[in-house]
Amino acid sequence: MDEEENINPEGQEEEKKPEGHFYDNQEGEQDTITKVTGMYKDWFLDYASYVILERAVPAIEDGFKPVQRRIMHSLKELDDGRYNKVANVVGHTMQYHPHGDASIGDAMVQIGQKELLIDCQGNWGNILTGDSAAASRYIEARLSKFALEVLYSPKITDWGMSYDGRRAEPNNLPVKFPLLLASGAEGIAVGLSTKVLPHNFNELIDASIKILKGKPFTIYPDFMTQGIADVSNYNDGLRGGRVRVRAKIGQLDKNTLVITQIPFSTNTTTLIDSILKANEKGKIKIKKIEDNTAANVEILIHLFPGVSPDKTIDALFAFTACETSVAPLGCVIEDNKPLFIGVSDMLKISTNRTVQLLKSELEIQLSELEEQWHFLSLERIFIENKIYRDIEEKTTREDVIQAVDDGLRPHIKHLKRDITEEDILRLLDIRIMRISKFDSNKAQDKIEALEGNIEQVKHDLEHLIDFAIAYFAKLKEKYGKGRERQTELRIFDDIEATKVVLRNTKLYVNREEGFVGTSLKKDEYVTDCSDIDDVIVFLRDGNMMVTKVDAKTFVGKDIIHIAIFDKSDKRTIYNVIYRDGKSGPSYIKRFNVSGVTRDKLYDLTNGAKGSQILYFTCNRNGEAEVITVILRQVGTIKKLKFDIDFAKLAIKGRASKGNLASKYPIKKIEIKEKGISTLLPRKVWYDDTIQRLNVDERGELLGEFRPSDKILIIHQSGKLKVITPELSTHFEEDMVVLEKWVPKKPISAIYYDGEKARYYIKRFLVEAENKEEAFITEHPNSQLEIVSTDYRPVAELIFPKIKGVQKESMTIDIEDFIAVKGFKAMGNQLTTDKLKQVNLLEPLHYEVPVEVKEVRAKVESDGDDPDVQRDEDGQIILF
Repeated sequence: MDEEENINPEGQEEEKKPEGHFYDNQEGEQDTITKVTGMYKDWFLDYASYVILERAVPAIEDGFKPVQRRIMHSLKELDDGRYNKVANVVGHTMQYHPHGDASIGDAMVQIGQKELLIDCQGNWGNILTGDSAAASRYIEARLSKFALEVLYSPKITDWGMSYDGRRAEPNNLPVKFPLLLASGAEGIAVGLSTKVLPHNFNELIDASIKILKGKPFTIYPDFMTQGIADVSNYNDGLRGGRVRVRAKIGQLDKNTLVITQIPFSTNTTTLIDSILKANEKGKIKIKKIEDNTAANVEILIHLFPGVSPDKTIDALFAFTACETSVAPLGCVIEDNKPLFIGVSDMLKISTNRTVQLLKSELEIQLSELEEQWHFLSLERIFIENKIYRDIEEKTTREDVIQAVDDGLRPHIKHLKRDITEEDILRLLDIRIMRISKFDSNKAQDKIEALEGNIEQVKHDLEHLIDFAIAYFAKLKEKYGKGRERQTELRIFDDIEATKVVLRNTKLYVNREEGFVGTSLKKDEYVTDCSDIDDVIVFLRDGNMMVTKVDAKTFVGKDIIHIAIFDKSDKRTIYNVIYRDGKSGPSYIKRFNVSGVTRDKLYDLTNGAKGSQILYFTCNRNGEAEVITVILRQVGTIKKLKFDIDFAKLAIKGRASKGNLASKYPIKKIEIKEKGISTLLPRKVWYDDTIQRLNVDERGELLGEFRPSDKILIIHQSGKLKVITPELSTHFEEDMVVLEKWVPKKPISAIYYDGEKARYYIKRFLVEAENKEEAFITEHPNSQLEIVSTDYRPVAELIFPKIKGVQKESMTIDIEDFIAVKGFKAMGNQLTTDKLKQVNLLEPLHYEVPVEVKEVRAKVESDGDDPDVQRDEDGQIILF
């Protein structure tokens, strides 16, 4: 190490001391600070480089970290077709790996759990439950057939020396498959990390073939834990991307949910812990959890009576590990340097490397075949021309070699290379027995077979891309079965936590003093709330504030309205009349509230000092009431009393000044008539991909819904229900009808009664709302055949062939066949014959009543009228 001079404050040179040490203060001297330089200066960088290159980050060439590569190399060295104790493999790997057996054993278990490269025997742990593997002395392993085919090729392997210089180990294995993307990789180094998500085996092969064909491709993650993934923000696996993964949750019955698949990066233990913690914090409300997971995931969540399963499912996604967000980060080692790269480029590099490896193997194969052909040709010349007799009288080695060389010369014009001394020595090693049994025809057949193989290899080299495509297709054919996609891809709808959280806290207000919070139990109760809710507060002086629920918060004195705030709610309309200043005119306006900053005061008046709100209502569905305004007697005012209809006002922003209500002082305001909604009915769609309702124009349009409108849901089980369409509603997979409910529109059904073993037909109207009921008999063998909500449905009955006789199919006009009866009625017997199949045909024409046409035409024409008033979202305001 270099030395530095230590200079005292007076500039005099002090005694030089070795660097890198600290010296105690002796004999009362002041402490001396010595700079850390030299070797210490480089140690951290050396350590960081070592961790990045030799431990944490995989190589782009073969997709392995060093410990993984050494494990696979050891398995190959020990491979004899039988299982080896993992402890033996770990011990053998320690010849190459400079770390302890624990790190090797853990890495080997992780490779084995991916079920691709290692054929495992014994308890290797469970990725679903998080159970660890048995001790390495109890479990066994051998290479899988896939690993033997794609990982090893010693003749084209790049070899180096082990850490102690005693053995040769591969610098990179010649992997002819995108292994890194199939297995995934995760590691934390010094200053950087990597997280490559696993992808589907078959999809990677298909994408590699597309690359070779010059076609576009896209690959997305696929997880062994299955689950459902939203990859819309995957960003090709680069930094900044996100993959949202959800558990698959179903409804077993009205009080039980079942989780059958779990998100990536979780297991049943951590998942259950997160659910229990959310329950303890009051975010969700569950009765108990049962974990029945074995080969497949099965977690039963029992709910208390009266708790909504739909809302609980959303709450599980919002507050537990049932939904996780995974951040990919593509970082690999290339040429001993970290490289940040997307999965598409990783696949291109891997595919191109596979092509080059296949080319190298073909070139070596061609060279070996040509060598075989060369020697077989020499052997044939040597024996057929009895050149071995020319050496009988030769006494020296040189004379023997020369004699053979001279004997071969006249016959070697067709050979592709010159004869070497090594060739002649090989000929001289041929035994007499082999010469005596030599068959010229068989030798020629062998040579011709070799020539055919040589031509095939040359053809493959000339058509290398086609050869590589065939190689990938062969891999998929041999090993792709059973490796289909496990993770379902969907686009998730965003769940607002405030809408699904369990409101187990009470909100109170002290209107006069201006405090709101959950600890003011002696004051006025407002509503139930949760600790993640926001509240909106309106003050008499015209100020408004949105603040987070807390134990006690001061918002301002003289509170006139407080409620839970939903920032996405644009249908809640506030009707307000305020006085501008202490004695100014009064203004009237309608507005909704969105896009506010928490804890900021917003002035809803014109800003004059002394302004005051004279009238205020909060309308959840845009209702517009009629009010009576009574003025004070001032001067010569003639009209002291008049009515105002809020429906005649357009809905504007909260900062708008509003319309003039009166320039005279207002004495009193009374409600004359309660209002109805002035907003256009909301259009609702059903997206079958995510099985949710939405207002974003995704999927099938169900119709336009007013506050009183409901939807009809019919299941294959023969049950139906009529409910209010809420965007958080979950739908079961056996749903056969989902549409806007028309109360007077009959439902037609044909079903098989299990008790009487006969087919029945019925028509009925729904009699109970918000209640699931069965409209077929409850016998276990009863089964719904068809159900229709058409006005005039038509059914086709197909009969089975009995004793060789086929009865003709029958067509039934259901409206003509049976009248509308009660919901609980069994219906009429359809036929005494057995049925093979029942089909619904095109319904008969039905004329829409005239009054319905007139209303529909009026609404459509009003929608195009430029004089029709609309709110800021473009919705028509009905007068």
